[in-house]
Amino acid sequence: MTMMDVERSQSAKYRLQVIDCDIHPAMTSWKEIHPYLEKRWIDHLAVYGSHLRHAFSEALSHPRMSPDAARVDAYPEEGGPPGSSLDLLRKQHLDPNGVEIGMLIPLRWNPGSQRNLDLGVALTRAMNTWQVERWIRQEPRLRASVLVAQEDTEGAVAEIDARGGDPNFTQILLLPRTDEPLGRRRYWPIFEAAVRNNLPITIHVGGTGGHPSTAGGWSSYYMEEHHMVAQAMQAVLASLVFEGVFERFPTLRIVIMEGGLGWIPSFTARMDKHWNRLRSEVPQVKRPPSEYVREQVWFTTQPMEEPGSSAALIDLFDRIGWDRLLFATDYPHWDFDDPRTAFKANLTEAQRHQLLYGNARTFYGFDQ
Repeated sequence: MTMMDVERSQSAKYRLQVIDCDIHPAMTSWKEIHPYLEKRWIDHLAVYGSHLRHAFSEALSHPRMSPDAARVDAYPEEGGPPGSSLDLLRKQHLDPNGVEIGMLIPLRWNPGSQRNLDLGVALTRAMNTWQVERWIRQEPRLRASVLVAQEDTEGAVAEIDARGGDPNFTQILLLPRTDEPLGRRRYWPIFEAAVRNNLPITIHVGGTGGHPSTAGGWSSYYMEEHHMVAQAMQAVLASLVFEGVFERFPTLRIVIMEGGLGWIPSFTARMDKHWNRLRSEVPQVKRPPSEYVREQVWFTTQPMEEPGSSAALIDLFDRIGWDRLLFATDYPHWDFDDPRTAFKANLTEAQRHQLLYGNARTFYGFDQ
């Protein structure tokens, strides 16, 4: 019996009831969104393709350790990339893992990072409709995220307002590698639209801002690139705090997705310490930074660092706040977190239920 078998056996006594906040659907090709695109853009994609804000057109900023960063068992038999088969999603994940609600986080083709802003806006509209027609109408357990082309603020706001009253959409999706730090005022209309439509903003790792992913330049290895996602999220959080976004929008809710957890207590403590000495530079920040984070920011569990002991992991959750943690699997990626075995800690049944289900149900208003 493998270690995974042992862990599954030990966790079998828990009846799975899961809200998964991070499921990545994929298109088999651009043709899937042709019904929702104007002919102009269909022709544009056929002739010119897309052009992301870095030197490698239609490519990731760094090669992944596995094609599509995917589980090896996630490729559909009928062809297409991992995440493109609803039947396989049901078979591998929704049904066996007790997923009552799954949040769609489309990342492929990255419409928000297009250099051609008009194309980016057109793609977000088409892909938002594609989420509903291709996935949600066929599987009521799924919910969509409002994709926006954040560099075209006017277009992003229009799309948020257009989708804000649709119950199929539960959040707005932004990627952290933007042209400028995300707290800059050029992006504030997006935050205002989020508050107006009572939608949280989920910031998922990714995007291509045209800048290197590290402060020292382009990395040599995927391992380096993979570790820089936490650094990117730290930069985003600092920008939101010190630019005064949380003070300006006190009901704005932010989810930091797939950025790790271990850095959060030390990072907020560092911000507090420096704010105490340097607050005269940022008078718009009227309270300790950790208070804004504690009140307005949530974090997904995948991929969480795993301290050497159960007690250390529980201590980390205590420091972050148990009610600020939302469960995510990252299906169908290679570092998928199985809900049966994700938490290497001696959790009570109430704690496990809170992390896997209760927090997200409350956060997204599914109780209402």
